[in-house]
Amino acid sequence: MGMKYVAPVGVLLAATTFLGVSAHAESGPVGGKDLGDRGLVVPAGVKAPPKTAAKSYVIADAETGEVLAAKDPHGRYLPASTLKALTALTLIPKLDKDRKVKPSSRAVNEEGSAVGLVSKPIYTVDDLFKALMLVSGNDCAMALAEANGGVAKTLQDMNAEAQRLQAFDTVAKTPSGLDKPGQSSSAYDLALIARAGLANDDFQRYISTKVDKFPAPKGYYEIGNHNKLLWRYKGMIGVKNGWTSKALGSFVGAARRNGHTVIVSIMRHKGYFWDEVADLLDWGFATRGKAVPVGRLVDPLPEPTP
Repeated sequence: MGMKYVAPVGVLLAATTFLGVSAHAESGPVGGKDLGDRGLVVPAGVKAPPKTAAKSYVIADAETGEVLAAKDPHGRYLPASTLKALTALTLIPKLDKDRKVKPSSRAVNEEGSAVGLVSKPIYTVDDLFKALMLVSGNDCAMALAEANGGVAKTLQDMNAEAQRLQAFDTVAKTPSGLDKPGQSSSAYDLALIARAGLANDDFQRYISTKVDKFPAPKGYYEIGNHNKLLWRYKGMIGVKNGWTSKALGSFVGAARRNGHTVIVSIMRHKGYFWDEVADLLDWGFATRGKAVPVGRLVDPLPEPTP
């Protein structure tokens, strides 16, 4: 697939059709017609972003919602642990941070990455969210889902939140992001989810914490954030990385420099992606405000009335 340059006039005309309106059903791809392209889409007259091995990505301005460049933005792929961003965004408003939780044996023994929960009532919901986003605790995802009334209810809530965000490529089948048939997201949707999360103070606190203490039966132990760019990239706010053998590497993150925030999301990267993500962020900061966008991150739909 080749590279598509988007003419400024065409984008400006398209912008009138997708601002704040879902293009899910009839009007074409959500965010604008050019985001339906499976190849690389960049503004006319702008140097293409640095190369990356990611199969799909989005670079966007968080404030304006402008998509600065994209590659296969609506391609649906396994999200791995980047789905935890949706888990957190969905459950943070529903659960009391100070509530004590005793994880079930199912949560304690959940497969994959874990913080090492024990079945004792020594954790607050706040502790579980921290470990969910810092060390990608699948055990914490399960414990939080159970605190929300169970896995089935939590998945229903997560999918409802995805629909509200107009993240129509996203289908949650697990609260942790562990691979399951039918589960999917897209680079576009991950950017939408991250943008919504940045508007939540607790979400932003969890993703930006580098190191914290986590309760143990006797005292505490230290946990560190798996997002390497929190240490390496100036202005990095954080969000979430993920990997499974089927999903490969995925990442969505945001950084802020000189009063502006750029979001980068990638999916299906076969190798070490951190340096490439940093390069894409650099390109985003250098390009924002200087080119007509290729699309737009749509706004969430109104909250449903009770």
